[in-house]
Amino acid sequence: MPELPEVETVRRGLNQLTLNQKIVGTDALLHRTIAYPHSVDDFVTGIQGSAIATWHRRGKYLLAELSPPAPLSSAPTPVGFLGVHLRMTGQLLWLHRDEPLHKHTRVRLFFEDGWELRFVDQRTFGQMWWVPPDKKPESVITGLAKLAADPFSPDFTVDYLANKLQKSRRPIKTALLDQSIVAGLGNIYADEALFLSGILPETLCTDLQREQIERLQAAIVKVLATSIEAGGTTFSNFLNVKGVNGNYGGVAWVYNRAGEPCRVCSTPIQRIRLAGRSSHFCNQCQK
Repeated sequence: MPELPEVETVRRGLNQLTLNQKIVGTDALLHRTIAYPHSVDDFVTGIQGSAIATWHRRGKYLLAELSPPAPLSSAPTPVGFLGVHLRMTGQLLWLHRDEPLHKHTRVRLFFEDGWELRFVDQRTFGQMWWVPPDKKPESVITGLAKLAADPFSPDFTVDYLANKLQKSRRPIKTALLDQSIVAGLGNIYADEALFLSGILPETLCTDLQREQIERLQAAIVKVLATSIEAGGTTFSNFLNVKGVNGNYGGVAWVYNRAGEPCRVCSTPIQRIRLAGRSSHFCNQCQK
């Protein structure tokens, strides 16, 4: 599943390519991809004719502010939001309309000059929303209301993380995957952050010392920033909006490296199942 760095990579690419572009048509090839409104026709009508003002990211969600196409006003009235969640295998690809249609294409947004934004999703768990201008995104995309602080926000402090973890008896790896604790973090970067902070994934949250939480908070921010600079991670489906793989996987500390030597101490990386998810770690560097 794309995590924060992959979604942020997509957001940056969309802001480079789609700003002020007018949506001139829409084709929903798989109706259940449209989560709101319940009528696909209402979704099409809602976004048609609007322009992309800017793209935001909240956790793993993408939100495009929609506005009337320029130059109607120097400060155009918002006409709602377009929301996207890539889920496990979703991709947003900026392509010319002449490009052959991938068999897993679910939604096509047509723009001027022959360009389109295609939502390709093999597993079909991805979703799109149109949020009308009289509604808040959180009232329509209900997962937004449950999100914790973003790791790059000023709210993501050591005290914040300590308060979130101190009463939990879950293993720290399991807790880090909870979007109500850290927004946008997933399996890949939880493993990486735990390695950088020297904490074993099975350590109970209540057993963590203050200095460990300090290291963990810094490691989360560091590993996410490093991955964003590398364009995210591609182990299976992730591509950026131009169809290019992410490069972080080639320098990952532990994730997907079971049996390979630790990059620090050469001990073989171990892999266990924890709460139904794979966890990778070095039992020498992590305690």
